[in-house]
Amino acid sequence: MATVVITGGSRGIGAATVARFRARGDRVFFLYEKNHPAAKSVAEKTGAVPICQDVADGPGVAAAFDRIGPVDHLICCAGVSAYGLVQDVTEEGWDRLFDVNVKGVFHCVKAALPGMLARGRGSIVTVSSMWGQTGASCEAAYSATKGAVIALTKALAKELGPSGIRVNCVSPGVILTDMCAGLSEDTLSTLAEDAPLGRNGRAGEVAEAIEYLAEAEFVTGQVLPVNGGYVI
Repeated sequence: MATVVITGGSRGIGAATVARFRARGDRVFFLYEKNHPAAKSVAEKTGAVPICQDVADGPGVAAAFDRIGPVDHLICCAGVSAYGLVQDVTEEGWDRLFDVNVKGVFHCVKAALPGMLARGRGSIVTVSSMWGQTGASCEAAYSATKGAVIALTKALAKELGPSGIRVNCVSPGVILTDMCAGLSEDTLSTLAEDAPLGRNGRAGEVAEAIEYLAEAEFVTGQVLPVNGGYVI
Protein backbone atom coordinates (compact mmCIF):
# COMPACT_ATOMS: atom_id res chain seq x y z
CA MET A 1 0.00 0.00 0.00
CA ALA A 2 1.51 3.29 -1.12
CA THR A 3 1.07 6.63 0.60
CA VAL A 4 -0.16 9.22 -1.89
CA VAL A 5 -0.62 12.97 -1.47
CA ILE A 6 -2.71 14.80 -4.04
CA THR A 7 -3.11 18.56 -4.02
CA GLY A 8 -6.27 20.20 -5.30
CA GLY A 9 -8.09 16.96 -4.52
CA SER A 10 -11.56 18.33 -3.87
CA ARG A 11 -12.52 18.92 -7.50
CA GLY A 12 -11.81 18.21 -11.15
CA ILE A 13 -8.64 16.36 -12.05
CA GLY A 14 -7.54 16.22 -8.42
CA ALA A 15 -10.76 14.55 -7.26
CA ALA A 16 -10.60 12.03 -10.12
CA THR A 17 -7.02 11.24 -9.18
CA VAL A 18 -7.96 10.74 -5.53
CA ALA A 19 -10.64 8.26 -6.61
CA ARG A 20 -8.26 6.39 -8.91
CA PHE A 21 -5.52 5.89 -6.31
CA ARG A 22 -7.99 4.99 -3.58
CA ALA A 23 -9.51 2.35 -5.87
CA ARG A 24 -6.09 0.68 -5.89
CA GLY A 25 -6.14 0.50 -2.10
CA ASP A 26 -3.57 3.23 -1.53
CA ARG A 27 -3.45 5.42 1.56
CA VAL A 28 -4.48 8.77 0.09
CA PHE A 29 -4.40 12.27 1.55
CA PHE A 30 -5.60 15.26 -0.40
CA LEU A 31 -5.03 18.95 0.15
CA TYR A 32 -7.68 21.52 -0.67
CA GLU A 33 -8.01 25.22 0.05
CA LYS A 34 -11.59 26.18 0.94
CA ASN A 35 -14.25 24.08 -0.80
CA HIS A 36 -15.32 22.20 2.31
CA PRO A 37 -18.53 20.62 0.90
CA ALA A 38 -16.66 19.24 -2.13
CA ALA A 39 -13.81 17.95 0.04
CA LYS A 40 -16.28 16.26 2.39
CA SER A 41 -18.00 14.62 -0.58
CA VAL A 42 -14.73 13.29 -2.01
CA ALA A 43 -13.69 11.98 1.41
CA GLU A 44 -17.01 10.23 1.98
CA LYS A 45 -17.03 8.65 -1.48
CA THR A 46 -13.42 7.47 -1.48
CA GLY A 47 -12.22 7.16 2.09
CA ALA A 48 -9.32 9.52 1.39
CA VAL A 49 -8.23 11.94 4.12
CA PRO A 50 -8.85 15.64 3.44
CA ILE A 51 -6.48 18.34 4.71
CA CYS A 52 -7.53 21.96 4.39
CA GLN A 53 -4.33 23.69 3.35
CA ASP A 54 -3.48 26.38 0.80
CA VAL A 55 -0.43 25.13 -1.12
CA ALA A 56 0.81 28.73 -1.40
CA ASP A 57 1.47 28.72 2.37
CA GLY A 58 4.89 27.11 2.80
CA PRO A 59 4.91 26.61 6.59
CA GLY A 60 1.37 25.24 6.47
CA VAL A 61 2.30 22.75 3.76
CA ALA A 62 5.35 21.63 5.73
CA ALA A 63 3.21 21.06 8.83
CA ALA A 64 0.68 19.04 6.82
CA PHE A 65 3.36 16.76 5.40
CA ASP A 66 4.86 16.31 8.86
CA ARG A 67 1.50 14.91 9.99
CA ILE A 68 1.25 12.61 6.96
CA GLY A 69 4.74 11.12 7.17
CA PRO A 70 6.79 9.61 4.30
CA VAL A 71 5.16 9.88 0.87
CA ASP A 72 5.54 7.44 -2.04
CA HIS A 73 3.69 9.48 -4.68
CA LEU A 74 3.18 13.24 -4.75
CA ILE A 75 0.63 14.47 -7.29
CA CYS A 76 0.48 18.26 -7.72
CA CYS A 77 -2.95 19.05 -9.16
CA ALA A 78 -3.74 22.30 -7.33
CA GLY A 79 -4.14 25.22 -9.69
CA VAL A 80 -6.01 28.42 -10.42
CA SER A 81 -6.64 30.14 -13.74
CA ALA A 82 -7.49 33.60 -15.02
CA TYR A 83 -8.72 34.89 -18.36
CA GLY A 84 -8.28 38.40 -19.71
CA LEU A 85 -6.07 40.79 -21.63
CA VAL A 86 -2.56 41.07 -20.24
CA GLN A 87 -2.93 44.82 -19.73
CA ASP A 88 -5.80 44.10 -17.35
CA VAL A 89 -3.85 41.63 -15.20
CA THR A 90 -3.10 43.11 -11.79
CA GLU A 91 0.12 42.45 -9.94
CA GLU A 92 -1.93 40.84 -7.18
CA GLY A 93 -3.63 38.54 -9.67
CA TRP A 94 -0.33 37.65 -11.32
CA ASP A 95 1.26 36.86 -7.95
CA ARG A 96 -1.66 34.68 -6.84
CA LEU A 97 -1.39 32.55 -9.99
CA PHE A 98 2.32 32.03 -9.45
CA ASP A 99 1.90 31.47 -5.70
CA VAL A 100 -0.52 28.58 -6.26
CA ASN A 101 0.53 27.12 -9.61
CA VAL A 102 4.31 27.32 -9.24
CA LYS A 103 5.28 28.08 -5.67
CA GLY A 104 2.66 25.58 -4.51
CA VAL A 105 4.48 22.83 -6.40
CA PHE A 106 7.78 23.98 -4.86
CA HIS A 107 6.36 23.91 -1.33
CA CYS A 108 4.90 20.42 -1.74
CA VAL A 109 7.99 18.97 -3.39
CA LYS A 110 10.21 20.42 -0.69
CA ALA A 111 7.96 18.98 2.02
CA ALA A 112 7.81 15.50 0.44
CA LEU A 113 11.51 15.21 -0.39
CA PRO A 114 13.04 14.35 3.01
CA GLY A 115 11.15 11.06 3.22
CA MET A 116 11.79 10.21 -0.44
CA LEU A 117 15.49 10.98 -0.15
CA ALA A 118 15.82 8.96 3.05
CA ARG A 119 14.34 5.89 1.32
CA GLY A 120 15.94 6.48 -2.07
CA ARG A 121 12.68 6.27 -3.97
CA GLY A 122 9.52 8.16 -4.83
CA SER A 123 7.64 9.72 -7.69
CA ILE A 124 6.31 13.21 -8.31
CA VAL A 125 3.77 14.10 -10.97
CA THR A 126 2.99 17.73 -11.75
CA VAL A 127 0.05 19.04 -13.75
CA SER A 128 0.74 21.67 -16.40
CA SER A 129 -1.46 22.55 -19.39
CA MET A 130 -1.18 22.56 -23.15
CA TRP A 131 -1.09 26.36 -22.79
CA GLY A 132 2.14 25.93 -20.85
CA GLN A 133 3.55 24.38 -24.02
CA THR A 134 2.10 26.75 -26.60
CA GLY A 135 0.83 29.83 -24.77
CA ALA A 136 -2.77 31.04 -24.99
CA SER A 137 -4.11 34.43 -25.98
CA CYS A 138 -5.78 36.17 -23.04
CA GLU A 139 -4.21 33.68 -20.64
CA ALA A 140 -0.68 35.07 -20.49
CA ALA A 141 -0.24 34.74 -16.73
CA TYR A 142 -1.74 31.25 -16.59
CA SER A 143 0.35 30.12 -19.56
CA ALA A 144 3.48 31.50 -17.89
CA THR A 145 2.80 29.55 -14.68
CA LYS A 146 2.20 26.31 -16.55
CA GLY A 147 5.34 26.80 -18.63
CA ALA A 148 7.23 27.26 -15.38
CA VAL A 149 5.80 23.98 -14.06
CA ILE A 150 7.19 22.16 -17.11
CA ALA A 151 10.64 23.72 -16.66
CA LEU A 152 10.60 22.91 -12.95
CA THR A 153 9.61 19.31 -13.67
CA LYS A 154 12.49 18.79 -16.08
CA ALA A 155 15.01 20.41 -13.73
CA LEU A 156 13.84 18.32 -10.78
CA ALA A 157 14.01 15.12 -12.84
CA LYS A 158 17.68 15.80 -13.55
CA GLU A 159 18.43 16.77 -9.97
CA LEU A 160 16.54 13.99 -8.20
CA GLY A 161 16.99 11.09 -10.61
CA PRO A 162 20.33 10.01 -9.07
CA SER A 163 18.49 9.75 -5.74
CA GLY A 164 15.91 7.34 -7.16
CA ILE A 165 13.13 9.90 -7.44
CA ARG A 166 11.23 10.32 -10.71
CA VAL A 167 9.52 13.57 -11.71
CA ASN A 168 7.08 13.80 -14.62
CA CYS A 169 4.30 16.05 -15.85
CA VAL A 170 0.90 15.70 -17.48
CA SER A 171 -0.21 18.46 -19.82
CA PRO A 172 -4.00 18.42 -20.17
CA GLY A 173 -5.94 20.05 -22.97
CA VAL A 174 -9.56 21.09 -22.63
CA ILE A 175 -10.89 18.95 -19.79
CA LEU A 176 -14.54 19.22 -18.77
CA THR A 177 -14.12 20.37 -15.17
CA ASP A 178 -15.30 23.45 -13.30
CA MET A 179 -12.28 25.31 -14.70
CA CYS A 180 -14.23 25.36 -17.98
CA ALA A 181 -17.40 26.62 -16.31
CA GLY A 182 -16.96 30.09 -17.76
CA LEU A 183 -16.81 28.86 -21.35
CA SER A 184 -19.92 28.83 -23.50
CA GLU A 185 -21.24 25.70 -25.18
CA ASP A 186 -20.27 27.18 -28.54
CA THR A 187 -16.71 27.74 -27.38
CA LEU A 188 -16.46 24.23 -25.97
CA SER A 189 -17.85 22.80 -29.22
CA THR A 190 -15.31 24.76 -31.26
CA LEU A 191 -12.46 23.55 -29.05
CA ALA A 192 -13.66 19.96 -29.41
CA GLU A 193 -13.81 20.30 -33.21
CA ASP A 194 -10.22 21.55 -33.25
CA ALA A 195 -8.97 18.36 -31.57
CA PRO A 196 -8.27 15.42 -33.93
CA LEU A 197 -10.27 13.14 -31.65
CA GLY A 198 -13.22 15.49 -31.99
CA ARG A 199 -14.07 15.96 -28.33
CA ASN A 200 -12.95 17.47 -25.07
CA GLY A 201 -11.45 15.39 -22.30
CA ARG A 202 -12.65 14.01 -18.99
CA ALA A 203 -10.93 14.34 -15.62
CA GLY A 204 -10.66 10.58 -15.28
CA GLU A 205 -8.59 10.40 -18.46
CA VAL A 206 -6.03 12.74 -16.97
CA ALA A 207 -6.04 10.72 -13.74
CA GLU A 208 -5.25 7.62 -15.80
CA ALA A 209 -2.20 9.35 -17.30
CA ILE A 210 -1.11 10.51 -13.84
CA GLU A 211 -1.27 6.94 -12.53
CA TYR A 212 0.84 5.74 -15.45
CA LEU A 213 3.55 8.33 -14.78
CA ALA A 214 3.48 7.62 -11.05
CA GLU A 215 4.24 3.95 -11.69
CA ALA A 216 6.42 4.01 -14.83
CA GLU A 217 9.78 3.07 -13.32
CA PHE A 218 11.96 4.04 -16.32
CA VAL A 219 10.20 7.31 -17.19
CA THR A 220 11.33 10.66 -15.81
CA GLY A 221 11.49 14.27 -16.95
CA GLN A 222 8.68 13.75 -19.45
CA VAL A 223 5.62 15.83 -20.35
CA LEU A 224 2.68 13.65 -21.32
CA PRO A 225 0.02 15.54 -23.31
CA VAL A 226 -3.59 14.53 -22.61
CA ASN A 227 -5.35 16.76 -25.12
CA GLY A 228 -7.01 14.64 -27.78
CA GLY A 229 -4.35 15.69 -30.26
CA TYR A 230 -5.14 19.41 -29.93
CA VAL A 231 -1.40 20.08 -29.60
CA ILE A 232 0.87 17.72 -31.53
